[in-house]
Amino acid sequence: MAARPPAARQRAGDPPTGGPLAGVTVLDLSTVGPAARATRLLADYGASVVKVGAVPGRGPAPVTPPFFAYSAGRGMRRVLLDLRHPDGRHGFLALAASADVVVESFRPGVVDRLGIGYEDVRARNPGIVYCSTSGYGQDGARSGWAGHDLDYLAVSGYLATSEPAAGGGPPLPGATVADAAAGGLHAALAITTALVARRPGGDGAYLDVSVADGALWLMSLVVDEHLATGAAPGPGHDVLTGRYACYGTYRAADDRFVAVAAIEAKFFANLCRALGCEEWIDRQYDDAAQDDIRAALAAAFARCDRDVWVAKLSAEDTCVAPVATVAEACSDPLGAARTAVVEACRPDGQRFLQLAPLLAGMPAPAVPVAVPDPAATDTDELLRAAGVSPERIAAWRREGVVA
Repeated sequence: MAARPPAARQRAGDPPTGGPLAGVTVLDLSTVGPAARATRLLADYGASVVKVGAVPGRGPAPVTPPFFAYSAGRGMRRVLLDLRHPDGRHGFLALAASADVVVESFRPGVVDRLGIGYEDVRARNPGIVYCSTSGYGQDGARSGWAGHDLDYLAVSGYLATSEPAAGGGPPLPGATVADAAAGGLHAALAITTALVARRPGGDGAYLDVSVADGALWLMSLVVDEHLATGAAPGPGHDVLTGRYACYGTYRAADDRFVAVAAIEAKFFANLCRALGCEEWIDRQYDDAAQDDIRAALAAAFARCDRDVWVAKLSAEDTCVAPVATVAEACSDPLGAARTAVVEACRPDGQRFLQLAPLLAGMPAPAVPVAVPDPAATDTDELLRAAGVSPERIAAWRREGVVA
């Protein structure tokens, strides 16, 4: 995929110009996971996101993602505070007094113990939209459970409806579906909705984002079927879970695969004609014929290489696509027109490629995209803008409260 052409340069922490969330300030207490995915989205829609991190050496070391993760922090600034110290807490609340959104992902109850929870912030800023993201929500029997992406997909039924791996157990997903969609998109949608609902001078909102709840929503098609009919969806239950040969993956002659999603009768008929399997057109959903249809399709696909089939079938209205590797997905010439990749530049001059802001309505960044130095902070500038005097900031820095 081609990078965007050169344009005007930008400062590393500048949000995109003219985004729909321009003027919205977000304090992000997360480092990785669903909350970080949410604020990545908000930043790409134009919000000014400030990452609030821990002072090195003051407490447990936070998780530090590799430099390229989460778009290398493009359009974000950073402040380091010791939130366990009264002065660090004071600094955070000063920042929060003029913010629009706070996003946190601590274990339930932690922010309240630190004195930076919703009620603490709301006392200074009634219009704040305060979003707590956690695996299982702020209350309930599982609220104290630790977890990661795979756990939330497990409890939602996602893994149990996937085709079993070679050993018979559920497969590992190739993407962090729960973090990205059940958590990140979930939180970003809730936040933007709360911002829309907020009236000028009015109250904000508290948002309890449970990633497990989001994962259950992602499963709504099969969950609603179960609730309404008592059915027990699992692998091979219906067309989307492998019951029928018209929806699956097939190996080509070069040991690469194609994905077939010919659900509608017209697409399946086109596929069968193109593969020389016309005898199966009228038996697409005949359960007794599925093994034979699957064998016929497999034999047909095995006659040619993957890309030969893709070139032929893409013009035949068949709902067939190549199973691409990550490298192939990133170099797909068909994505060039969508400018899916941009060049980024670190302050030391190092350049690398990264995924562009892709979602509808996200403004294109200036390129090359300036990404911040992961070792640098904007602490002094941000605290001064929040009304903290330079003398006080200097004293806090000497005490190791800020960095």
